[in-house]
Amino acid sequence: MSFTAKDVASLRATTGAGMMDCKKALEENGGDIEASKQWLREKGLAASAKRDDRESAQGVVAVKVTGNVAAIVKLKCETDFVAGSEQFIAEAEALADLVIAKGEAAVSERNQQLEDLKILLKEKIDLGDVVRFEAASGNVLDLYSHIQGGRGVNGVIVEMAGATQELAHDIAVHIAFARPKYLKKDDVPADVIAAERATLETVTRNEGKPEAAIGKIVARTAIRKGRQAVRCSGHWQVHHRALFAG
Repeated sequence: MSFTAKDVASLRATTGAGMMDCKKALEENGGDIEASKQWLREKGLAASAKRDDRESAQGVVAVKVTGNVAAIVKLKCETDFVAGSEQFIAEAEALADLVIAKGEAAVSERNQQLEDLKILLKEKIDLGDVVRFEAASGNVLDLYSHIQGGRGVNGVIVEMAGATQELAHDIAVHIAFARPKYLKKDDVPADVIAAERATLETVTRNEGKPEAAIGKIVARTAIRKGRQAVRCSGHWQVHHRALFAG
């Protein structure tokens, strides 16, 4: 298959590779544009390939619910500027819609779009956590997405049995801000409890509290902190995935 100067220019625009590299790629692949793109990536000549060793510390979290099915997708990039871009956010939302429709494995169908987005936005872009959650019949499903700088930076899905939609949403908001590590008290490992109790005893003692009162003070504080940081228990299931900017 032959190719034209227009093909070379088009390949250069979509890959960020040099003109001579694009021409070589087309020659090696009989003028096939898609095969030439892959050839350039494999050779490390496409701009996106040169970014693969960079850190993707920013990103966006897209959360969607359709009927009794929900999805959370975390799409990662290098800077908050790209994370807040229209194209980047749209891709994360498209991935979430795809996960709802076809399942978590379906994200591979958009590999080409992700490669093209790397070239367009000139940053390393990685797909992070992908979660699909299907609520049992009769259960309530809700979500919360914390928006910062015009993009979702934290997403929560909550499923509850025997609850209202309003309560499910309130629980989702609580999880987003409290970020509990465990669903119920019994889930907390004994060593974590012991370490926290020891820390509270040290803090209380350093505050000059009477030695005889330290035990009661620590017990009250532990109960209060446990309620704040641990308890999201009850007749429900929770999926929680979060990404925080900065």
